[in-house]
Amino acid sequence: MKMKYSSKINKIRTFALSLIFIGFIIMYIGLLFKNSPILMMLFMFLGFLSIIASCVVYFMIGMLSTKAVQVVCPSCNKVTKMLGRVDICMYCREPLTLDRKLEGKEFDETYNRKKNKVTKL
Repeated sequence: MKMKYSSKINKIRTFALSLIFIGFIIMYIGLLFKNSPILMMLFMFLGFLSIIASCVVYFMIGMLSTKAVQVVCPSCNKVTKMLGRVDICMYCREPLTLDRKLEGKEFDETYNRKKNKVTKL
């Protein structure tokens, strides 16, 4: 069974969008406590914080996106942005790499992780 991969930029944007919806859900839960103003205010504040966190994540991914390497996908010939050593095309999900050592190998997101340094005892 193959895993469904997504580009890193799209994953972070999806996370930020989910924070907005989570914030709205938390605020709607707060409406259930109309009789208790403190609880209602607490849920409204937590929902508001979730939406603010979403704005921060969107800002950070926007700044990161401006520094991302732009490559032309060999499959669909569209310009896509890459983060890390390996990534997926945003449009056609073609595995992409800038590392010559990884060309031809099966796509694995663990190639982006830094290798653990061996410590001397």
